[in-house]
Amino acid sequence: MSKEKKPLTKSEKRVIIIMVIVAIVAASIFGVLIYINDYYKATEKAQKAILGNELIEVREKDNYYLLTQKVTSSYRGPAEGQGIIFYPGGKVDEVAYAPLMLELAEMGYDVYIVKMPAKLAILGSNAAEGIIESATNITEWTMMGHSLGGAMAASFSATHDEEIDNLVLLAAYSMEDLSGLDMDVYSFYGSEDKVLNMENYEKYYNNLPEDMVETIIDGGNHAYYAHYGEQDGDGTATITREEQQQTVLDIFLSAELGIGEE
Repeated sequence: MSKEKKPLTKSEKRVIIIMVIVAIVAASIFGVLIYINDYYKATEKAQKAILGNELIEVREKDNYYLLTQKVTSSYRGPAEGQGIIFYPGGKVDEVAYAPLMLELAEMGYDVYIVKMPAKLAILGSNAAEGIIESATNITEWTMMGHSLGGAMAASFSATHDEEIDNLVLLAAYSMEDLSGLDMDVYSFYGSEDKVLNMENYEKYYNNLPEDMVETIIDGGNHAYYAHYGEQDGDGTATITREEQQQTVLDIFLSAELGIGEE
């Protein structure tokens, strides 16, 4: 004959409830930690670039890297007095963009690579505000971003058009209406990009000014603006990362951004 189970006491029920809550909280924290640490890592080349070179020094702050020409340098590029604030793509190590940003810094730009919370620009879309307020030496600002970072750079530019002169979108689109703003906009995407939502790109196309400069990079894909390996779901590029990035650099060197021909 089996014994009847005694009902749980209030204290026993309380212990069980507490144990369940602790287990749920622990699982949630574990899940968040996994998510935060699951991102595209910078390659060795990018990690080397973020150290700077004989011309460019890198100053690391809590929320950004500043790439600027060394004060001991006798050379200043044609973009002296101009600054670039760069928003990285979602779940991508900001250091992965260092090679491209280093090249821009060598042109004379002060380049700010923003460190986004949890590697998501949507959580730090107004990060440029503090940078602009503190960098009193900059007379012309360019917002620039890749993918999600580009969308957030556009969003920031829409509400700070008096401070932003140029907007550069790398595989991105603007959900905010910029069509009536006095701002030069440049849009790039690769012909082999399978990550960029082209349906949304076309949907929001008219949010950009009519004189927007659009460049379709033949053979380029979504990931090759940076150095973080291949991206899941992306197309196969038929050009190198360096060639794709050079296309972006060529626009910066052109007369459109005012740093080209004398």
